[in-house]
Amino acid sequence: MEPDKLAGCEAVELTAALRAGKLSASDVMRATLDRIATVNPEVNAIVALRDEDSLMDEAQRADKAESRGPLHGLPIAVKDLVNVRGIASTQGSPLFADTVPTEDDILAARLRSAGAILIGKTNTPEFGLGSHTFNPLYGATRNPYGAGRSCGGSSGGAAVALATGMLALADGSDMMGSLRNPAGWNNVYGFRPSWGLVPTEPHGDTFLHQLATLGPMARSPADLGLLLDVISGPDPRQPHGMITKPVSPVSPADLEGLHIGWLGDWGGAFPMEDNILSLSEGALAEFESLGARVETLAPPFDAHAMWDSWTTLRSWSVATGLAPLAEHRELLKDSAQWELDRGLAFSAMDIHRASVIRSDWFKTAAKLFERFDALVLPSAQVWPFDVDRHWPTEIAGQGMDTYHRWMQVVVPVSLIGLPCLAIPAGFGPQGLPLGLQLFGRRGSDAQLLGIGAAYHARTGWPQKRPALREMEATDG
Repeated sequence: MEPDKLAGCEAVELTAALRAGKLSASDVMRATLDRIATVNPEVNAIVALRDEDSLMDEAQRADKAESRGPLHGLPIAVKDLVNVRGIASTQGSPLFADTVPTEDDILAARLRSAGAILIGKTNTPEFGLGSHTFNPLYGATRNPYGAGRSCGGSSGGAAVALATGMLALADGSDMMGSLRNPAGWNNVYGFRPSWGLVPTEPHGDTFLHQLATLGPMARSPADLGLLLDVISGPDPRQPHGMITKPVSPVSPADLEGLHIGWLGDWGGAFPMEDNILSLSEGALAEFESLGARVETLAPPFDAHAMWDSWTTLRSWSVATGLAPLAEHRELLKDSAQWELDRGLAFSAMDIHRASVIRSDWFKTAAKLFERFDALVLPSAQVWPFDVDRHWPTEIAGQGMDTYHRWMQVVVPVSLIGLPCLAIPAGFGPQGLPLGLQLFGRRGSDAQLLGIGAAYHARTGWPQKRPALREMEATDG
């Protein structure tokens, strides 16, 4: 494998070449830094990049050392919501502009233990709030399929770094679609694992909040599995960890007889921009060509009740994290202030009522999964919008009453902690990508990745329409 051909290679291919000695960590690091120098000034996806000499020195030491794990010698930038020892970790907030942790969070520590070389951070919205990646410290990350468009978020920097070949693997986090919306808008894959499969930090309460999770992003389901096995597994300091078998290597599943439920726009409850549903249905036809049966479903649960439950539990959860910063509220962006005020105002019974709705939806979904192997929704309700807008204020003539209502389509998954694979669905009339959410019962992570691998073998969207090739063609 030639070092100048590394941009866009799948991680399973790179790590196999590293293990076999066909590539050196120094080769991969050199190619990574060259790619970042070429592409990142246009898209602004990787931030807090370590200096070149230190990174090349670490790669050279990796070449001389025994393998430390499945990611040995592979460069990875970590989402800027994760504390990484020795690298500025800001959460996109001026309040943490000078924060350089002395210890790794769990995810970063597991990446290091697996042999990854942590090179810097991927950009995120301030505190990860809002599915559009911009913040006052680093600015906006731009969509590589349209530089004037949003890349989504909050794992927007990670998705763009993958789409442009700056990274082979990336981590992300997902409360309200943050692994799914940017994957769809950048023609890559994101995976929101079953809640509890990947631990967060053992700080504060570790029993009550079950909305957000960490997960992998990549250019193939096989690469997702590689990273998921590294970052998953219980943390003994936390009560809800899941013990599962490794999912890697991920192989394409036989889809003959697979039963998929298509939820569309939830009976009109989720307004959609033009061409989103038709593009999604075209992608579903690929599953049918592989032997799956797709059935259109009526709305299985009241969308308004689900939204009320979600916004209550989300504001409560976000407020618990922001409460220590309340005395600096003037330095928080409007959406953070809104979440903080709402969360602090709820009573215990408000939270209980919201969780009863959540429990009812879980029971309803469990019955659906007795009939269906997986359910499908679009990954977003709008196409990538103007990068200078904070958020869409209307969809198809319907006003959006909050900064995140335009992402309501991700709530059915997030509210009850289901595993969900975000898959590329193709490109719309303006040449912009979109994705689908393919989700199943808790614990079906390996099954979803296998289904995704079969779809990927048929479609190969990240390799068929790579952003790096399109950017180079535009530059030329």
